[in-house]
This record gives sequence, structure tokens and C-alpha cells, in this order.
Amino acid sequence: MKLLLFITIFLSGFSFAQQDSLFLAKIERIQSKVLNEERILNIYVPESYHTDSAKTYPVIYALDGSSNEDFIHLVGIVQFLVMSQQMTPSIVVGIANVDRKRDFTFPTTIQKDKEDFPTTGHSETFIRFLETECIPFVQNYYKTTDQRTIIGQSLGGLLASEILLKKTALFQKYIIVSPSLWWNNESLLNQFKEKSNRYKELGTKVFLTVGKEHPVMVKDTKTMAKYLKYQFDEKQINFQELKKEDHATILHAAAFEGLKWLEKEK
Repeated sequence: MKLLLFITIFLSGFSFAQQDSLFLAKIERIQSKVLNEERILNIYVPESYHTDSAKTYPVIYALDGSSNEDFIHLVGIVQFLVMSQQMTPSIVVGIANVDRKRDFTFPTTIQKDKEDFPTTGHSETFIRFLETECIPFVQNYYKTTDQRTIIGQSLGGLLASEILLKKTALFQKYIIVSPSLWWNNESLLNQFKEKSNRYKELGTKVFLTVGKEHPVMVKDTKTMAKYLKYQFDEKQINFQELKKEDHATILHAAAFEGLKWLEKEK
């Protein structure tokens, strides 16, 4: 009888443990009129976040923000930096992908790229989605400040670079990792040659980085850094070459270093 009671209690406890869950983020679904499709936002709020509080939080927007992409990793980095008092508690919005080649690239004149990636060339539409639907949704339903950061790597870094150039004020802080500036014969990179004071006037801050990667990607990122250094105050731009990281490993180190630097320079 005692053995049966023990087994019953053990199994009951195991069943309870199996039903338990760890809450990380809320999944929000937006029916986008701009993109004519449903888009998923994975949204993490810090432990101190309460709906009945007047406290507001800065927001970090993560491209490649699906649950099986970068979202969970970036939330972990943010949570650790907050826990270790190296960063202000922040909301993280992971924008789940549908077709990143379509959304993160502008039209190309390269015929081979058109053939290899037939859906490309619609970044302007995706940026409009960010500006008119995604960001307003987060601002309307979550307690946010006006401080916004975007994190993008590779093609996501290309998109973040395009936003920096064309819609600078959409974000105040940029973490641009290994951007694919080779796209369309480096046409976007060449546009950064133009000297402008708009970054200084807006107070925009950029953390730009590349690892031990394809020589063209390294060269292009260094060139972008050189152009931007002429257009930013010294404390607004930070370029780091993370030589111990490759294209597959660089995001963690870049986000960790970038978020710390942006906090220090706020």
C-alpha cells in the first residue's frame, strides 16, 4: 500500500511538471494591409513590466525574429545584460520571417541574382510595413518610450543599412552585423559616400561590425564604416572587426557588444 501511494504521488508530481511551462514571449499576429499577409511578432517584455504601471520601456526590433531564428538568443542576451545591470530593461520584438530575400532586398540590376532569387526587391514595401503597421502596433499595445533599436545581420544588415540611409529617424539606434552590401554591385554602399549632417542632427547611433568572413563582405563593411565616420560624431559610431567570429557565430558577440556600447553612449 505504501509503495502504491508513493508511485501515485510520484506520477502525480511528474504529470504536474509535464503540464508546467516557461513563458518567454507573447505571439502577436498582425494582418498587414501593406504586405497583404499575416505577420507574426514575438514580443518579450522585461520582468519589471506591468500593464497597470505607468513605466515605459525602449524597444529593440530584431529582424530574423522567428522563434527558430534569432529571437530567443537575443532575448537571452538582453535578459543577461539587464540582470547584470549593464543595460536598461527593454522590450524585444522579433519580426518573424515569411520571405527574407523578398523583404530585405531592394531591386537589383544583376540578372543572375534576379534568376537565383526571383522574389527579391521589395524592401521598400517591408520598410513601409515597419513604419506604418509594425511599430505603431507595438506603441499602441505596449508601454514604450520613443527609443527604438534595430538589429539586423547579413541581408537583415543590408535592410538596416537601407533604413539608416533612407529612413534614418525610424530608429535611433542601429546594430548592423555583417551587412550584405555587395547586393546590386554595392549600389547602397556607394550612396553612403554622400556627406550629410543628418546623423549628427538626429543623434543617431550605429554599432557596425563584421567578422572573419567573405573578403568582399569585410571590405564593404570597412568601407561603410569609413564613410560613416565622416558623418557622425565620434561617440555616435562604433565599428568593430570581430575576427574570432565567422558569419554563423558573429550575431551573439555583436549583439552583446553593441547593446553594451549603445547603453554606455546613451
